[in-house]
Amino acid sequence: MTTRIDCDTCVVRGAGCHDCVVTVLLGPPPELSFDDDERRALDVLAGAGLVPPLRMVQPMSGPEIESA
Repeated sequence: MTTRIDCDTCVVRGAGCHDCVVTVLLGPPPELSFDDDERRALDVLAGAGLVPPLRMVQPMSGPEIESA
């Protein structure tokens, strides 16, 4: 499985960019893709406090979302 990073669809873009691993390592990109091994490596680095975690939050829609 591949994790697709598209900053244009991130719900917290702007507010969450300053401490997102993507911005820290690469600057704000238009789109990136990480495979599962790369994603796990980023999670390990973030867990060790070496880089900030990935902050991307994708919007969700459908019956699994309740209206407030």
